[in-house]
Amino acid sequence: MDAYDKGSDARQGPGRDDPDGLGEPAGAASGEAGAAPPGPPPRPRTGVAALSPRYQVGALVALAVAAVAVCAHLGLVFLHVAPSNTLTKQHGAAVDEWVFPEFEQNWKLFAPNPLQQNVSVQVRAEVGTADGGIRTTGWYDLSAEDGRAIDGNPLPSHTQQNELRRAWDFFVATHDSEDRPVGLRGSLSETYLRRIALLRLERNDAAGPGGVVERVQYRSRTTNVEPPPWSGEKVSGRPAVRELPWWSVAAETGGARAAETGGARAGKSGAAERAREADQAGEAEKADDAEKAGGVA
Repeated sequence: MDAYDKGSDARQGPGRDDPDGLGEPAGAASGEAGAAPPGPPPRPRTGVAALSPRYQVGALVALAVAAVAVCAHLGLVFLHVAPSNTLTKQHGAAVDEWVFPEFEQNWKLFAPNPLQQNVSVQVRAEVGTADGGIRTTGWYDLSAEDGRAIDGNPLPSHTQQNELRRAWDFFVATHDSEDRPVGLRGSLSETYLRRIALLRLERNDAAGPGGVVERVQYRSRTTNVEPPPWSGEKVSGRPAVRELPWWSVAAETGGARAAETGGARAGKSGAAERAREADQAGEAEKADDAEKAGGVA
């Protein structure tokens, strides 16, 4: 029995793994077994938080400047579309200078009565030819040219979309039914249309070799958009034509015309001078021949 107990103590007591016989407290062993596993490592910082303090300050300043710019832009656009008030009366010029032409607000598409007409703007010209004659060109459909340039173009230019349309709207809004300008803006709209006409006619080579555009004439052809069948609305299908008077473009082409005229006159005078010199030389030769003939006699 004692031997068995000793053998049992030998197996259960300090053994080969603990030669000092100190053992390990039971509480420590159970504590290690029940300890929670270590948590995941902290995630790396992203965005502005990942920058150094110096760059964080720079980013915050840039964001503040952008926010101020956006607020100022929205405020100016709001003043542009808002009814007339004290601010627009005092600072209307500054507001228009910021808004036009890139940020112009055109609400015709969303108005209670949106635009339901197709307006075709056309132009023709009287051309002074190189031989001194006058030639009248045919009508150039400028609206159709803009339409062809926009059709199929994913990024049409602002000029192709709005230059001619806004110029014509500007003219109509500043002229009466007799095509007479109302105020200074009416005269400005005419100048704008004349310059557009010259640019488009030059693009189409309307003057031809040696020709100069002297006068231009606009006309518009307005047709109503056919309403849908379910609306029951009836509109006229006849186009309305508005033909403007002829406008002289001497202010825009005067330099070129004067230069050509001056060159022609200079050429004629030079030719006449050379002819006189040739006549004088011929007379001098005849006189020399007559003297020689008299000396021989």
